[in-house]
Amino acid sequence: MDKEYWLDRWQRQDTGFHQTAVNPYLCQYWPQLRLDAGSTVFVPLCGKSADMAWLRQQNHAVLGVELSATAVRAFFAENRLQARCSDHRPFTHWQADGIHILCGDFFELRKEDVANVGAVYDRAALIALPPSMRKNYVRHLMKILPPAVPILLITLEYPPHEMAGPPFPVTAEEVKVLYPEGAAIELLHRQDVLTQNPKFQARGLSRLRENVFLLKSR
Repeated sequence: MDKEYWLDRWQRQDTGFHQTAVNPYLCQYWPQLRLDAGSTVFVPLCGKSADMAWLRQQNHAVLGVELSATAVRAFFAENRLQARCSDHRPFTHWQADGIHILCGDFFELRKEDVANVGAVYDRAALIALPPSMRKNYVRHLMKILPPAVPILLITLEYPPHEMAGPPFPVTAEEVKVLYPEGAAIELLHRQDVLTQNPKFQARGLSRLRENVFLLKSR
């Protein structure tokens, strides 16, 4: 799965993965991170997620990274924000009202880009990546983040032979393998949601579970 795949999907507006409403698990479990007001939340592979606007409403600064300029432009337009845009390679920077999105490749992020991050919210990044890319994603994320940054992670589980992702299934066992040894991984919530997702039933799934994790590296 290369960059062109995602750029093409955004260009064609083939964005069934996009959630128009704020994710309910974010609202329910975010307080458990106990993040100070004003802290910066990093949202990898952010798309045009409404969750970023919600995080801003909680008095957090928001830093996103997104490959598609179409998605970034849509986020600011749909939230009626006039973004300032500037080029500082390898990213184009879009900024408005405490929300800063870096348009470019996640894997080109450096430590200095995320030096002020106080927490990470990952609803759509890990599950967007096939197995061959997930290990590199986590390795790069942990390499650039400041120490002991908590992560609120949401994943899906389903029988992998029943549907070709994305989104891809990521089990609780894989989460434990992917993240560094010694990290505290707490499963906050697990729920079967197949009946609430007819589009996944139509794709042939017999089971669909959502998992919510709180990760804290030591």
